Amino acid sequence: MNVQKVEAHIVGWLKDYIKKSGTKGFVVGVSGGIDSAITSALVARTGFPVLCVEMPIHQSPEQVNRAISHVKDLEEKHTNVFFQSVNLTGVFDNFINTLPQVDDSEQRNLSLVNSRARLRMTTLYYFAGLYGYLVTGTGNKVEDFGVGFYTKYGDGGVDLSPIADLTKTEVYELAGHLGVRSDILQAPPTDGLWGDDRTDEDQIGASYPELEWAMEKYTEGKVVGDFKGRKREVFQIYSNLHRANQHKMLPIPVCIIPPDYKN
Repeated sequence: MNVQKVEAHIVGWLKDYIKKSGTKGFVVGVSGGIDSAITSALVARTGFPVLCVEMPIHQSPEQVNRAISHVKDLEEKHTNVFFQSVNLTGVFDNFINTLPQVDDSEQRNLSLVNSRARLRMTTLYYFAGLYGYLVTGTGNKVEDFGVGFYTKYGDGGVDLSPIADLTKTEVYELAGHLGVRSDILQAPPTDGLWGDDRTDEDQIGASYPELEWAMEKYTEGKVVGDFKGRKREVFQIYSNLHRANQHKMLPIPVCIIPPDYKN
């Protein structure tokens, strides 16, 4: 991938979009993960005001520290970057306490996980409305268009999505070019919604490289019966999640990368 061209294309697209929208800047939720790190690094390069918001809900100290350290790095390089921490743990706990008890604890916990993402979305839109900013999505291609590994009206509820045409592998490649911190590059990808150390791979049942392979084969028109062993298992996982994703995808402006930039 030509990382210089991809960087220039995304930053140019962001600049053009914000000028046409009549808004003043960007707001990004930073989690200490790779996707929010690269997204915030890209919007910082536009020169427009960027508010990075860290929103822990029973978050691990490692995730919080990575997020804060990343934004400090951006602030040292870009005078247009600002930081805001909003601890939503108390809000989340109070919300739980107001809800009626249910018998299905597993389904209740899953619903509350999604509620974490929606509380964060509400917080980001508060700041967006306050300052006239755009809520910037951090989802990549595999998550947004592949397996649907996001919460509808949570982290999937954004104004624009600058890295949604990049696979996870391409995200890491561009992140290295942009100088993203090594501790973020080395941290196992996680959505940070469960308050524990489970990773994206733990939840999905396949790694991002495996999902990228399955996404490519699915696009080529392959079916489950074309594969055996682990490949068959991964392709089945991807196919099931992809079909389920079709009903929840939201019409969000996406930055499309020219194919020749990825060669």
